[in-house]
Amino acid sequence: MDLGLTGKVALITGGSKGIGLGTALALAAEGARVAICARNEDDLRTAAQQIVERTGAEVLYIQVDITSEEDCKKAVQETVDRFGSLDILVNNAGTSAARPFEEVESEGWAYDLDLKLFGAIHCSKAAIPHMRKAGKGAIINISTSSAKTPSASSLPTTVSRAAGMALTKAMSKDLASANIRVNAVCIGMIRSDQIEKGWKKQHPELTWEQFSLHPNHQIPMGRIGETEEAAKVITFLVSDAASYVTGTSVNVDGGKGAAL
Repeated sequence: MDLGLTGKVALITGGSKGIGLGTALALAAEGARVAICARNEDDLRTAAQQIVERTGAEVLYIQVDITSEEDCKKAVQETVDRFGSLDILVNNAGTSAARPFEEVESEGWAYDLDLKLFGAIHCSKAAIPHMRKAGKGAIINISTSSAKTPSASSLPTTVSRAAGMALTKAMSKDLASANIRVNAVCIGMIRSDQIEKGWKKQHPELTWEQFSLHPNHQIPMGRIGETEEAAKVITFLVSDAASYVTGTSVNVDGGKGAAL
């Protein structure tokens, strides 16, 4: 299947590691030109080199802090300056912050919302005029399946991500007439730096495969997902193959989530 991504320009926030990097690699492999942004320049440089070596694609890396509105504008503008357009935005920047309600201070709430919610808002606002100019576009907001059914001690992440899902639905309705599609991808347990740190800290005696298959994870499919599996779903949703899909959320969690 031709996904229609050849020559498209994609900006991925949080693109130096994990799902962001995996998505950049998947899009580049389909012929897209990619810009990745994150805070750590060394990580960005390493990621960009990896993308070039594995795909031969044209890559731009931009050091920014997505909690800053000006940095969000910078990321979009530098992408357009380099490639001449912007067709795809993946709002992926974020970290997991999960604590009981009474342990989350005001600063923790503010930072989490700035990074995961307002980061997506500011990047999208900067990107949309370029998509309108092109006559189409695709935005993906990365969320978590636990945002649909928050558990105890899951704050502030589940609140920020749930707000992002409401943002996704509202944006999709506002932008559909401009042929700009907005969807959410709700991530479960997917291999990442954070998951690997947990494995090495909690069960250093286990191999990755043993840890992934451990029944304590309670994943119906029986294992932790691979980064590439999430990246492929994101790549499909931003492609022409998903041209009539907007305003929806897709769980990539091995069936663990309790909600559709």
